[in-house]
Amino acid sequence: MSGLGSDIDRHLIRDQALQPIADKVASGDRISPDEGAYLFRTPDLLGVGALADAVNRARHGDRVYFAANQHINPTNVCILRKTCVFCSYARLPKEEGAYRYTMEQAYAEAAANPYVREFHIVGGLDMQAGLEYYAEMFRGLKTRHPDVHIKALTAVEIAHIARIEKMSIADVLVALRDAGLDTMPGGGAEVFSKGVRATIAEKKLAAEDWIEVHRVAHRLGIRSNCTMLYGHVESIEDRIEHLAMLRDLQDETGGFLAYIPLAYHPDHNELGDQLGRAGTATTGFDDLRNLAVGRLFLDNIAHVKTHWIMVTTALSQVALSFGVNDLEGTVVREKIYHEAGAHTPQSIPLDELVRLIRGAGKVPVERDSFYRELRRFDVAPSAEAA
Repeated sequence: MSGLGSDIDRHLIRDQALQPIADKVASGDRISPDEGAYLFRTPDLLGVGALADAVNRARHGDRVYFAANQHINPTNVCILRKTCVFCSYARLPKEEGAYRYTMEQAYAEAAANPYVREFHIVGGLDMQAGLEYYAEMFRGLKTRHPDVHIKALTAVEIAHIARIEKMSIADVLVALRDAGLDTMPGGGAEVFSKGVRATIAEKKLAAEDWIEVHRVAHRLGIRSNCTMLYGHVESIEDRIEHLAMLRDLQDETGGFLAYIPLAYHPDHNELGDQLGRAGTATTGFDDLRNLAVGRLFLDNIAHVKTHWIMVTTALSQVALSFGVNDLEGTVVREKIYHEAGAHTPQSIPLDELVRLIRGAGKVPVERDSFYRELRRFDVAPSAEAA
């Protein structure tokens, strides 16, 4: 990244200890893990936000992207039901509320939004949902919607399919790519720290294995997003270790499209009960900080996305001044975080996304899954109608 020079509004930086970090950001130098940790610790949220906003404006100007996408969650049956204590979505096969879509159900849900440009498909680790289940689904979706991008399956799901099919990660990815998989969404990372994973997801895919699945995918030309689940038992050092591993892989492969920090929701899960956090989600302060630090530390990942489903549309709108350049999308129907207590809508109309972005003084841009511009909404809605 080239230097920002005088583009940083230093009047907004009240913590003088941030000034050396601002100098590095201004010159385009990479910040260190210790400096990243300080960005999480300083009480000067507006100062951190000003730095992130300057970096984002230098890269994207006033453009804010969104996608006309649709979430499809084909199954909530999951073999890790008892060990991923932060999850509110998973069910055992015979547990009340357990489901697995038939192909007809998946295709019917996919047809709910005639304007959709991307299917976002993730679910549980279901022993009955292996390679052929997803390959048939992807082939059927591509037949019915040939121009719609399929962004599907976390690294955890890919590793699960490889294990039950006794195949390599590469062979699974090639087979799914041939069936219609275009990119991967990047979930399942949680926090890479061994101690944190032992506490919240004891038997989930190890950090090194999550990284390896994405490394293989990137080498096969399958790009992906990356995530971090924050706001539970992790420390600041855990967060920085996680971000450093993402940054290192991006240096190696260049395969990550966007970074998405995901806010932990404590309702209806064992971890929330253990922490006494039921009904108490992350704070807006921490939500904005995670987005801003992601923009500053992950200097090699072009896009930072706010997930309005998890933090509300109001906070996501504010986040557009804290280093964020992507406002997720229309979604249509989301199940996973609503099971965990999210009170946001399950979908949002395209014109409401445009209104939110314009309300933040930004330019709404509808994108495809590779962040290529499809439509720019430069003019007022009344002028468009005329």
